[in-house]
Amino acid sequence: MFATTLPLAASKTDWSEFLPEKLLPAIGDTFYMVSVTMLCAGLVGLIVGALLYTTREGNIFQNRFVYTILNILVNVIRPIPFIILIAALGPLTSAVVGTRLGVNAAVFAMSFGAAFAIARIVEQNMVSIDPGVIEAARAMGASKLTILFTVMIPEALGPLILGYTFLVIGVVDMSAMAGYVGAGGLGKIAIVDGYQRFNDEITWAVVAIIIVLVQLVQFIGNFLAKKVMRR
Repeated sequence: MFATTLPLAASKTDWSEFLPEKLLPAIGDTFYMVSVTMLCAGLVGLIVGALLYTTREGNIFQNRFVYTILNILVNVIRPIPFIILIAALGPLTSAVVGTRLGVNAAVFAMSFGAAFAIARIVEQNMVSIDPGVIEAARAMGASKLTILFTVMIPEALGPLILGYTFLVIGVVDMSAMAGYVGAGGLGKIAIVDGYQRFNDEITWAVVAIIIVLVQLVQFIGNFLAKKVMRR
């Protein structure tokens, strides 16, 4: 009996070229898409969510018409799967951005979809505010805007940070799906260079990067939320 050793399979990927030429730019594209989307969608979602809460019956800006319209919009758009939404928004994306493909086109569609998800999270977190705190501010003669910005939003800030953290992870998922329709980023690398070329090394490298990114976001979000809620 002679012992034989099987040679290890050679890597399919020349990482010295692939890393600087494709993977690092893809990480940059993903970071750009996620950060710009969260900036735009986070602001719009905060405004829409605050309006949803404050225009409810009995609240400081009570307005049944505005609440009904916003509530219908959120209920209609939020459940649409992103891969379908990005296709449905094609004509609007083309009109606004000038193209349906690329990173900026993906950011527009991602911001549109994420804004309504954020709006519902903002509303749900503000609903949990103790009504007694709001009544106390009213009794002290605070204006409606003062109550909104100095009472309602600060009271809901900790849960809002956790909600936004959850949405960042969802937006990372969106960016990966956007790669399927030509947006670039880690999603495109995983699909085109990994899956379609049967290169599992690249696919799993992208998976590992996304896991690290998500864990980092979750850690920062939890840390900030704890800091805020201790005050």
